[in-house]
Amino acid sequence: MDEWIENVVELDSNIESYPNPGTKVFQYGTSGIRYNSEHLDHVLHRMGMLVALRSIHLKSAAVGLMITASHNPQDDNGIKLIDPLGEMLESSWEVYATQLANAPNNQDVCAMLINIASENNIDKNYIPRVYIGRDTRNSGKRLLDAVLSGVKAFKSNIEDFGIITTPMLHFFVRCYNTNGLYGQPNEHSYYTKLTNSFKTLRKMCLDLKNYSPVIEFDGANGVGALKMKDAIIHLEETLVINMHNDDIMNTEKLNYKCGADFVKSNQCPPTGMAIQPHSKYVSVDGDADRIVYSFVDENNKFYLLDGDRIATLVAGYIKDLFIASGLDVNVGLVQTAYSNGNSTKYVTDKLKVPVACVPTGVKYLHHKANDYDVGIYFEANGHGTILFKDAIRELIRNQYGIEEDEVKSLALKKLICVMDMTNETVGDAYSDMLIVESVLCERGWSISDWYKTYSDLPNRLQKVTVKYVYFQDRNTFETGDAERMCIKPLGLQEKIDSIVSKYSMGRSFVRPSGTEDLVRIYAEADTQINADKLAVEVATAVYNIADGVGEKPE
Repeated sequence: MDEWIENVVELDSNIESYPNPGTKVFQYGTSGIRYNSEHLDHVLHRMGMLVALRSIHLKSAAVGLMITASHNPQDDNGIKLIDPLGEMLESSWEVYATQLANAPNNQDVCAMLINIASENNIDKNYIPRVYIGRDTRNSGKRLLDAVLSGVKAFKSNIEDFGIITTPMLHFFVRCYNTNGLYGQPNEHSYYTKLTNSFKTLRKMCLDLKNYSPVIEFDGANGVGALKMKDAIIHLEETLVINMHNDDIMNTEKLNYKCGADFVKSNQCPPTGMAIQPHSKYVSVDGDADRIVYSFVDENNKFYLLDGDRIATLVAGYIKDLFIASGLDVNVGLVQTAYSNGNSTKYVTDKLKVPVACVPTGVKYLHHKANDYDVGIYFEANGHGTILFKDAIRELIRNQYGIEEDEVKSLALKKLICVMDMTNETVGDAYSDMLIVESVLCERGWSISDWYKTYSDLPNRLQKVTVKYVYFQDRNTFETGDAERMCIKPLGLQEKIDSIVSKYSMGRSFVRPSGTEDLVRIYAEADTQINADKLAVEVATAVYNIADGVGEKPE
């Protein structure tokens, strides 16, 4: 084993061409690794070797490597590794990724690769298969070269899909590893599978009522805009999509004052487009795995329909379809502590759908959603999807084939459309948009009708830069109860509880960033003024107790 690894790396990979400067420390987390692109060459090279080794370990299953920094500024870049069913990288291999990214020199890299192979009893006779994609960032091509150098060290079969969305690569990986049962690993199959089911369901919607098929699409000047232009051809005018923020040639504009993260974080419309009252605005992020809706009223007041709103819309619709179908199925919703308190109350009290809360991060939501027959998960930031258990998927299709009752048969047919419209591998802005538009059309709702289903509690996001969060001292910050309680530093949670008690309907929690020396604060209360005050008070407590850096929060 040792001799095989050493020979392959020595002969085919020039590790010394990608030295680790030793100036940064990297952590592979739920978003992979992200940083300023100038510091990532050696990281991407080593991840290329790791993803090839992962494929060998999985007996030549296709695994994915996506070069992207999602909603980050254009100077950043990063990497996400994708396992065979389109899911996030297995947690134990996240540890390997972190160790390799930070290995000081090529000897250490070789030693780590040998250790990984030994720990996992990897059989050298399998040939790795690696699927690669990237977003529109200028640094993508340079980093791709680093990845390819690493992947080729293991004589891999490589499929470079070029510039695609992150959800597309997840889709392609799953298609290959399911022998085409999920679809074919190409863009045409992706578009036709999702879009044809949308068009089929649209034909069943006979009364539009208040629904409008017109969308003002904010593409964040990224790959989502590029691929939406291709999708429009497949949609065949079932939706009228007016493109905005689609200047992918000027990468300085990527995510700049536009896109899902900007709209969600700043709670304001995207720039780069004229805002008209009651028009339906759809914003995606830089790699098109997040989506949020928004609109303004006649008084120019802004309304956000984020992941919480999408989750409640979808959960209510799917539950209604199962009731109409006559099938007894366990439908559940998974949220994080960032979900608005009133959204949770609406789902549990009004929709009667069970809700679970997990730590922030797609892998936690995805894993928990698998506990239900049909699991729906959305982070408040707009990243989410629907998961159907294989047995439920088969039950729906089989029952549709024999059902004689017209009402039940129609409900089953609609469920099949929703299943085929869903990219179950990961949050997918295009898939989620089609599902939202289908539900709105079925309900006959305008975007303002959708917003009226419940009222969000006013909330505020805040962050504090502190001396140490994660890398230097792993015990500086520790959370529990799905990140709703701060265990360390000692005394901070008691202070937060004391502050929250002063505000009507107050709630606040803090959590450390997984990639930076930042602490993120979420606060909600009965009014926006109180939510803002609560956020600042909690941020000040963090600053004082946890060695804040720079000016105190205001």
